[in-house]
Amino acid sequence: MPDSLPSELVRDLTCAALIDPAEIATINVVVRREGVFAGGPVAELVFGRLDPTVAWQSLVPDGTSVAAQTVVACASGSLRSLLIGERTALNFLMHLSGVATQTRKFIDAVAGTKAVILDTRKTLPGWRALEKYAVRCGSGTNHRMGLYDGVLIKDNHLAALVRGQSIADAVRQARSVSPSGIAIEVEVDSLEQLRDALVGGPEIVLLDNMGPPMLREAVRLRDEIAPAVRLEASGGITLDNVRKIAETGVDRISIGALTHSAPALDIAFDWPN
Repeated sequence: MPDSLPSELVRDLTCAALIDPAEIATINVVVRREGVFAGGPVAELVFGRLDPTVAWQSLVPDGTSVAAQTVVACASGSLRSLLIGERTALNFLMHLSGVATQTRKFIDAVAGTKAVILDTRKTLPGWRALEKYAVRCGSGTNHRMGLYDGVLIKDNHLAALVRGQSIADAVRQARSVSPSGIAIEVEVDSLEQLRDALVGGPEIVLLDNMGPPMLREAVRLRDEIAPAVRLEASGGITLDNVRKIAETGVDRISIGALTHSAPALDIAFDWPN
């Protein structure tokens, strides 16, 4: 949970003025639009930190596809505490469910192909673990969590290479100094660079902003030169074109929009009359 959370749960002047601290209430949490629910345990933690006497119950597991108007959770306890925690809990639920829903749409779009849908490091500061959790709730796969658990040689790294050093040389150098078991991935944006990279023996080659015709040729080259290397398409991928990308034969598709552009899922508290 982001470290900023305590600042969201300071004394509520409105509730202090209007709400009897002894009043008890029960609310339902309702998903207003079809989607994938995620964040139930996080909302429970919000109320646990605010007021441990509030009882939260998730009625569906995270990762469940739900229809519009589904009651996904309920909570009971101090009305004042429920009001104070409402917006913070909903912020988590709506964003995480939005990420899970967006991810599931991409998963469904490539069904029947071998392509794995992955997220990226394009996450909100402080939210990475939660957003990547939401991707998993949507049946997606996490890329590396940070700079510490995988090598990804990108275009800016390659631009800084010593003159005359090839992409294959960079892959070998990274391999020689990286911990055992760490995957080496390298980004390329042309078939010429792909040939060079494959010679170095990375586990993965990221194919940046290549259209379907070039991706199909990249798959052919990979199969010819280094069949064990996995190919990852990335850049400019949308729900409209992801199926065509997957059908080229790439192994992986990484999509920043899973996290940085996911629309919030409409979720609300239903209050007693």
